[in-house]
Amino acid sequence: MTHDLILKGGHVIDPSQGHDGVLDVAFTDGKVSGFGKSLTGAKEIRDVSGTIVSPGLIDLHTHVYWGGTSLGIDADEFCRLSGVTTSVDTGSAGPGNWAGFRKHVIEPSQARILAYLHVSHAGIFGFDHRVMVGESGDLRLMNPIDAVKVADENRDYIVGIKVRVGLHASGASGTVPLNIALQVADEVGMPLMCHIDHPPPSYEEVLDMLRPGDVLTHAFRPFPNAPITAQGKVKPEVQAARKRGVIFDIGHGKGSFAFKTARAMLANGFEPDTISSDVHKLCIDGPAFDQVTTMSKFLCLGMNLKNVIAASTVNAATALKRPEYGSLKIGSLGDATILSVREGKFDYVDVTGEHLAGDKKIVSEGVVLKGKWWHPKRSKKFATLSA
Repeated sequence: MTHDLILKGGHVIDPSQGHDGVLDVAFTDGKVSGFGKSLTGAKEIRDVSGTIVSPGLIDLHTHVYWGGTSLGIDADEFCRLSGVTTSVDTGSAGPGNWAGFRKHVIEPSQARILAYLHVSHAGIFGFDHRVMVGESGDLRLMNPIDAVKVADENRDYIVGIKVRVGLHASGASGTVPLNIALQVADEVGMPLMCHIDHPPPSYEEVLDMLRPGDVLTHAFRPFPNAPITAQGKVKPEVQAARKRGVIFDIGHGKGSFAFKTARAMLANGFEPDTISSDVHKLCIDGPAFDQVTTMSKFLCLGMNLKNVIAASTVNAATALKRPEYGSLKIGSLGDATILSVREGKFDYVDVTGEHLAGDKKIVSEGVVLKGKWWHPKRSKKFATLSA
């Protein structure tokens, strides 16, 4: 068999297969076609020894409706530099502006983009430095009928329904927008992702409404509406929701991740199910920066590397209900991320302004996308070996 591409000699960490060791990975026709030792026969062979090869990173919470919303960033530029092969846009578009997002951003993008459709008519339309309008605060903007129609007709890209609740996102509407969004999710048979910020509603109220497979993003947010008690214990409602199958996602962003909360959660053995950056225009230059920086923070807080990678690959794929993502199993999508873990002194900051002196940093060194080498042109690493 002739493969299109072989990555040779990398330390492969693929939690979907429980693999952690040196191995070759091959790609053909946009899919993984080989996984084993001493693979041969390829049009292109890249020597990636000395690096970590993981399934393509999935950032479960991004905003990439570039040009269509004020918070959108360019997906291809972000993905190429941060090792992300799949950006999941979370509610930038609603049923009223989905068509433009699909035609002008998703379809032309080289990197993969999936999306949670917002139940609000125009998605997150008022998120900027000078204008900040919580779209869920005006119930006239809730558009469940069209949301069902758009989600049902676009299942190739839409993976779930998004809603934002909390003082900043929904004002005094409480759980009403969440209730509407849950009805939409039930109608189309999709999971829901729920944003939470300051009360109302409370963290506990939101959790009680979520179903197995639904995602609570901003799960490690600071007080108020944190998942921990004043004594540093995980709230019982949080534990009960995890047992019920609710997925806890980081969604770092501009205001939704605190080291204090993370330390307490990890000390109680409560790791996030998924790690995501919530990257957008207002946090791409800090404090979130990108996916690998968010992953690095958890590595420095004590999560082991395999679990950090799992939270950015197979766990995210499970949340998306797309098992062909986030894996290097033969037949899976031909996406891989080449990483290194650098040691030194690195300054990390959370949304409260607290700094963490870290001794490790996860760096994206290269990307395989749809079975082909996809890497910043300025890099001269990873020589092409003779095939």
